[in-house]
Amino acid sequence: MGQLYDDNNIFAKILRGEIPSHKLYEDADTYAFMDVMPQGKGHCLAITKSPYRNILDATPDSLAAMIATTQKLARAVKAAFDADGVTVMQFNEPASGQTVFHLHFHVVPRFEGVALKPHTGQMEDNAVLAANAEKIRVALSQIR
Repeated sequence: MGQLYDDNNIFAKILRGEIPSHKLYEDADTYAFMDVMPQGKGHCLAITKSPYRNILDATPDSLAAMIATTQKLARAVKAAFDADGVTVMQFNEPASGQTVFHLHFHVVPRFEGVALKPHTGQMEDNAVLAANAEKIRVALSQIR
């Protein structure tokens, strides 16, 4: 596939516990947490625990696990924030906008008439992330 997986990417470091995250969900194959640079209230991420750059090198089984977790997150954020909809985004290689080269899906609650914020690199306040994470964890516990 060309590029090799870099095990020093930020998501690999989160999985190893080297960088803190606001954990939402975890199973044998996936891990979900808050995006620290959200494009909307409740923006979170589902990542694979396997060392894949993106959808191009992942196995079908890993993708199935990713989609199952992504669906759980989508249902939870819609409920937690009483959202009108949910945007799910997944990018592959730099030309697509991928900036972290570890397979992941973005899950963003959406509200009528409210645009996504640009991805500026501005970090969200930790207390806001913690509060939003708790709302999503509560919703997850009610939809499983």
